[in-house]
Amino acid sequence: FDQSLQKLITDMVDSMHAANGLGLAAPQIGVPLRLAVVEAPLSDETEDAPVKTRLYVLVNPEILHAEGEDIREEGCLSLPHYYGEVKRAQTVVVRCQDRRGRTVKIKGSGILARALQHEVDHLNGILFVDRLEDIESLRYQPPQEQGKAETGL
Repeated sequence: FDQSLQKLITDMVDSMHAANGLGLAAPQIGVPLRLAVVEAPLSDETEDAPVKTRLYVLVNPEILHAEGEDIREEGCLSLPHYYGEVKRAQTVVVRCQDRRGRTVKIKGSGILARALQHEVDHLNGILFVDRLEDIESLRYQPPQEQGKAETGL
């Protein structure tokens, strides 16, 4: 976990923020590594107060456990302005290495679980459109109609 990896992680986080995304996988920017970053709200609830988030760095992630079912609309920075309904597990446990190379387990539910699954899918060559519940749910939303919460993973 050398300086070049640390710089890549920092650049990925900056790119994710610039695009108002919740996550970004290295293959999305042309880097063939099993690396992703996710920054998710600490709570699924939205309020007028600033949303507190936590940044996760996932190196070589694998989903160890998934349970429950949740169908929600998803988007993706790789397919800007397109959204569709995707079924995901409600709760997941992911094992990965953090940015220092330590093995960690991340348990997430709600939007964090969705973002973790979405980014692991990218690392496995799967896009959200490959998991659409119904192709008819895929829709285009012009940028001027988007809010930050809807910008994608």
